[in-house]
Amino acid sequence: MTVIAEPVTPVDPDTFRALLRRQAASVAVVTAAGEPPVGFTVTSLTSVSLRPPLVSFCLARSSSSWPTIAGAEHVAVHLLGADQENVARNFATSGIDRFAHPRWRYGRHGVPLLDEPVAWLLCRVTQRVPAGDHAIVLAEPLIGGHSDGAPLLYHMGRYAALQPATKES
Repeated sequence: MTVIAEPVTPVDPDTFRALLRRQAASVAVVTAAGEPPVGFTVTSLTSVSLRPPLVSFCLARSSSSWPTIAGAEHVAVHLLGADQENVARNFATSGIDRFAHPRWRYGRHGVPLLDEPVAWLLCRVTQRVPAGDHAIVLAEPLIGGHSDGAPLLYHMGRYAALQPATKES
């Protein structure tokens, strides 16, 4: 076996960000009931378990949404479609009324539900785990739905649409 010598680069916050930007991630919006309701864009959504069904997402504890999420019993997770970049940008922008423009309605437990995501889950929050300057939120899906749309992705600091790796014959 040939060993290739690689340069050693300390993984400081800037290097960490540069390295992880190369990972493509789905884009989701998490919403929760509050006064006013809260919502924010995440690229950290992942499935955790099938038995029981669990998902997780991460949120900075310095975020203006954190106080609501820290006490929320339920959240909704919306996987955005390739045509919903404007929704992703809206919920990623600080200091605005994020619910002013996208179409939405109140769902069970008063949780805001966005119209027309590729998939959505209404979840019961089961755990919040401190992790560095963030918290990992674990949530159990209770109900959900989906469409056949293509997902919105985030890669190298830009939104992107999914493209097949190879053409089908």
